[in-house]
Amino acid sequence: MNKSVSVKVYHGYGHAHNLVVYGHVFKRKANTRQVYSNNIFVNIVHLLKLFILKPYAFVEVRLQFFDQTIYNKTEGDGFFKFEWKAEHDIPAGWHDVKVEAIDQNGTVLNIGEGKIYVPHITQYAFISDVDDTVMISHSATIGRRLRELFIKNPHTRKTFPGAASHYQQLALSHTAVQQPNPFFYVSSSEWNLYDYLIETFKFNKLPDGAFLLNTLKRWKDLIKTGKTGHEGKLLRVMRILDAFPNQKFVFFGDNSQQDPEIYSSIVEKYPKNIEAVYIRNIRPEKEAETKELLKKVEGKGVRACLFNKSEEAIEHSRSIGLI
Repeated sequence: MNKSVSVKVYHGYGHAHNLVVYGHVFKRKANTRQVYSNNIFVNIVHLLKLFILKPYAFVEVRLQFFDQTIYNKTEGDGFFKFEWKAEHDIPAGWHDVKVEAIDQNGTVLNIGEGKIYVPHITQYAFISDVDDTVMISHSATIGRRLRELFIKNPHTRKTFPGAASHYQQLALSHTAVQQPNPFFYVSSSEWNLYDYLIETFKFNKLPDGAFLLNTLKRWKDLIKTGKTGHEGKLLRVMRILDAFPNQKFVFFGDNSQQDPEIYSSIVEKYPKNIEAVYIRNIRPEKEAETKELLKKVEGKGVRACLFNKSEEAIEHSRSIGLI
């Protein structure tokens, strides 16, 4: 194995006829083993290391899933995406996938392992924003956002009180413990922060799920972290809906940026696929505007809830029979 090459595979999702897995191949990547320290300098050094990397462009990648082998190439930023149809029925649950990076002579440079989630067809599926919906991030103010990122580590990052409890109840809503409802976390944060986010969610006992993040950034672009266009997020949410045409979705977001606009435009097009929309009221000055958008959502027969505290959202979920 070539120790300088690394293959990173992110949690994938799908069903037998449409399976999706993403990842990156790096030529060089700093050692990013996290030390959960209260020392601000330790946390700053760790965060900087997440942005010190050299993507491996246009290298061949080979995916192994059960007895299937699929080939692809990475893009200019080392990103790869596999989308394929399974040859056999795939039972609901988590399944292992393996991705190898291969050089021109067919030599395996390195291997990455990941998982793919196949939900039961009768289950609800949840799509949640991350920053300022689940995690306190101050994403509308770049200085405060960077301060949260630099000063805190995954074990000291704060999530909103009651958010984990709500999501845990939803994960088990109308389903068996061994068959939890799928969660998709769509964030403006970059793929650089994938492990950081996984650990934050695990530490705060949020349900396991597939993350869909933003294009990798290099260290010199760190100041722009979390900046993404409206279209990028909309596309990522639409891809999930396209992958699961028979699933009923519940959306979670906040009004610090553009979630209400994104979600209401999706409800406009696919009202039958959406069960409910929840918006955390982060910016009171946008409350009236948010209420107008949620009125449109309700006009399409989709339940909507604007909430300040997670307890209000939990109460709403109870009242509509979600939990």
